[in-house]
Amino acid sequence: MGGPQSRPPGGEPRTGEPLLAVAGLHAGYGRIPILGGVSLGVGAGEFVGILGHNGMGKTTLLRTLMGYLPATAGTVALAGRPITALSPTARARAGMGYVPQGREIFPALSVRENLRMGCLLARAGEEATIAEILETFPRLKAYLDRPGGALSGGEQQLLALARCLCGGPRIVLLDEPTEGIQPSIIEELVETLGAIGRARGLTVLLVEQNLGFISALSNRVLILQKGVITREVPPDVARDRQMMDEFVGMA
Repeated sequence: MGGPQSRPPGGEPRTGEPLLAVAGLHAGYGRIPILGGVSLGVGAGEFVGILGHNGMGKTTLLRTLMGYLPATAGTVALAGRPITALSPTARARAGMGYVPQGREIFPALSVRENLRMGCLLARAGEEATIAEILETFPRLKAYLDRPGGALSGGEQQLLALARCLCGGPRIVLLDEPTEGIQPSIIEELVETLGAIGRARGLTVLLVEQNLGFISALSNRVLILQKGVITREVPPDVARDRQMMDEFVGMA
């Protein structure tokens, strides 16, 4: 997966105003600070990875960007529009999609019903949107009437991503998508996300600890340590455990 000749699906980092602009972002839980002034930009059509050990603030960052956790300082803008004070629903309507760690599908609902839930923000009709999504996720076609909770962990991850994409987001925040899933589904995720990125110009901010996965998909990788971005590395460095350990202390 993601060998030396693989090409990330997103475009080259673009100059000018980024699609997602984050400046001096602080957040935490009660009196416990987690983010200590995160600043980053993600260009339209770009795939940006975030690496960091457990407890460094990766999930907190995505939850704050999506509005589930309020920022205590700093700003978030989407396509030049300030969204720091908006609710998660308003951010979703503005074009932000979120696939959380643990997937959080609706286990008692069928695959079709899960996808219908994702269509609430769709611009096209529900049937047309689901039909298009199933062309991208053909594995789900055989499971449309099966409860989401009956799927394997990897299939649930595909469903969570498909449900998110039903809403037509401009940027997807993707949290630890390879956690607890089988290698064959990880390969499928790489291929699917790569195809979507190239075909739709989708923008992705990806939190992940699987070095092969993040390097196969990302145009560049940001290192998050103790709640701040400490440096940026190219995907070929992120792919090499020895280099990550020697130069970044991340392996």
